[in-house]
Amino acid sequence: MDFNEQEKITLQFQLRQFLVVARQSKDLNNLSTIQELCSCLVATDRATIYYLIDRLLRLIMTLPVSTATTERCFSAMKIIKTRLRNKMEGRFLADSMTVYIEREIGASISSDLIIDDFKALGTRRLLF
Repeated sequence: MDFNEQEKITLQFQLRQFLVVARQSKDLNNLSTIQELCSCLVATDRATIYYLIDRLLRLIMTLPVSTATTERCFSAMKIIKTRLRNKMEGRFLADSMTVYIEREIGASISSDLIIDDFKALGTRRLLF
């Protein structure tokens, strides 16, 4: 979905041409990771020539990060939204998930600090 139909066709030609060039190039022969390949493309200015290959490599390198973030959110929702709390409204569920997912930040905030903030808001009048 990140490439339109014309780019997909052009990408095939770029890949074929790149394979020929890579087999003959000394600086591309000893690379062992995608990150090294991407860095070498940028360093040798081949990223502008093979711009679609560069985009494809960058998408491949970001894929594990985006997948892990999504999986972590679903895992948090599974923990928070149990049968006992199944009728939780969407906004409260989203707030609870944010607190759970960002628990490292929440751990740095003390309960006393929260209590002091509520005290600073002043007294509230209850209307019955």
